[in-house]
Amino acid sequence: MANMMALPILVSPADLSKQMAEVPMVIIDTRDADTYAAEHLPGAVNLREIFTYLATSSTEGLEALKESFSAQLGAIGLSGEETAVFYEDSLNSGYGQSCRGYFLLTWLGYPKIQVLNGGLSAWKAAGLPTTTEIPTPTPTVFPTSTAGSGVMVTLEDVKQKLGSAAVLMDVRDVDEWIGDSSSPYGKDFAPRKGRLPGAKWLEWYRFMKPSGAGPVFKSPDEIKAECQTAGIKTNDEIILYCFKGARASNTYLALKQAGFDNVKMYFGSWNEWSRDPALPIETGLPA
Repeated sequence: MANMMALPILVSPADLSKQMAEVPMVIIDTRDADTYAAEHLPGAVNLREIFTYLATSSTEGLEALKESFSAQLGAIGLSGEETAVFYEDSLNSGYGQSCRGYFLLTWLGYPKIQVLNGGLSAWKAAGLPTTTEIPTPTPTVFPTSTAGSGVMVTLEDVKQKLGSAAVLMDVRDVDEWIGDSSSPYGKDFAPRKGRLPGAKWLEWYRFMKPSGAGPVFKSPDEIKAECQTAGIKTNDEIILYCFKGARASNTYLALKQAGFDNVKMYFGSWNEWSRDPALPIETGLPA
């Protein structure tokens, strides 16, 4: 049956425009409220917390994350029947915020999730309409599931993986990787600067390339080639991290598109790890 087939991770503006009239969906704008109010996709609802929520990976922290988003996603009309489609301005401008929505719903076990390829900039480049009308969603009950829980790695899991064959893949900006800055929120936002011991580094921007409609993900072979430069292979166990799981979500989509099967994320990322002075870190330029 067609509706049982796995949806492609990315949906083009043209395909999304066609599907809007054919299948039930909830389109989720992850940008800030003012930008959303100025113009957005027809029917789109605004859920900024997809990007802003800072999670921890303790049992209590993950339960709070689940409860918060189950409530918010139910309130905007996701019952399990609708396709959830996330978008941002463009794939390289919002720190991976639309992809963070994809990852969160994957973790929550939601069955139908897509990201608008190229974001709002690609939608407009295709000549498709925007609006300032704000819809009133029909609240429903968000389905609870543990189907996708295996994609989430906790702080305790990472501690166990230090020094193992697993690849800890740091996708943060260069100033964070070398320990000059603690976060995109400011150099001293987090208490420590540095990286996970033994991590390999590939800046998240490297998985995208320009196109006439704005940045798009590179081809599977190009993504594999980028990974090879850091000694990362397709069959490696890969644990992604950044500062709070947004840029790493962008990379998560890039790797999944390219056929990397064993990809998980430490969603608490540097925001969580850096706050415990007992946890080991590396600083400065790698040896």
